[in-house]
Amino acid sequence: MRRTGASSGQASIELVAGLPALLLAGLIGLQLLAAGYALTLADGAAEAGALALASGRPAASAARDALPGWAEHDVDVSVSGGRVTVRLRPPSLLRSVAGRLAVTSSAAARPAGR
Repeated sequence: MRRTGASSGQASIELVAGLPALLLAGLIGLQLLAAGYALTLADGAAEAGALALASGRPAASAARDALPGWAEHDVDVSVSGGRVTVRLRPPSLLRSVAGRLAVTSSAAARPAGR
């Protein structure tokens, strides 16, 4: 039996209406994956800084060296006593989103000579 009337083209309209929502959900998912990846990188960088601090080398430069090139302008490293803290903003199309999803990781070590 053949349908006629108002329902012809309904699937096309639903596809066009649902496509932006699907695209937005995909972008949100990718952004959350990028934030998780940034947390993993921040953990490694904080640990590298703490290991450098324990061996008497500069912790901040060791933490920065442990990060990939794209993170060069998106990282803040602080060293206080025996604690190295790394704050990293994940890659994002929108700078404000990256700022809100920034991750922080820290690691501690006894400085050399103690």
